[in-house]
Amino acid sequence: MRSLLGMVEALLFVSGDPLSLKDLTKATEWDEDAVHDAVTELRQRYREQDSGLQIVLIDDGYQLATRPEYGETIGKLLAPHANRLSKPALETLTIVAYRQPATQAEVEAIRGVSCDGVLKTLQERELVYEAGRKQTPGRPILYATTTAFLHYFGLTSIDDLPALPEDAPTESEQQAAQISLEAASAL
Repeated sequence: MRSLLGMVEALLFVSGDPLSLKDLTKATEWDEDAVHDAVTELRQRYREQDSGLQIVLIDDGYQLATRPEYGETIGKLLAPHANRLSKPALETLTIVAYRQPATQAEVEAIRGVSCDGVLKTLQERELVYEAGRKQTPGRPILYATTTAFLHYFGLTSIDDLPALPEDAPTESEQQAAQISLEAASAL
């Protein structure tokens, strides 16, 4: 088992992306149960050793990452503004995350301003992607969040997003806005 632990740890260390159990099983050539046990043991060891590292589950994949409590210290070493998102980018990303898949027009209707450039920037940063086309006239592009979005915000899945505040529009208000939006886009 010791050699499997080392292999799994090394794979997680060198991979920039989360690795699924299937990926780890294929690379190690061990059975999935043994690989799962190895990941579980490594996760436990990192917790018990008070390590600055942890193995996190992101979108059904495992990744070696730093612990959040060391973020401030790490931030002092790394460029403090290199990965920061602007307020318009955060607003746009929030709308896409909660309404996904969402079209550019839907995002703009909520924000009240154009977001073409912001969506392009979010795509370049691989935080959103084109999830298809809406089956309406003009077939607008649908945007959804990526695994990189989950990683950026430290989420396991999109279900981990905090609930919207109480004063958020009700479903009937959202449907009315959607009907208005569709009517306006048909003109």
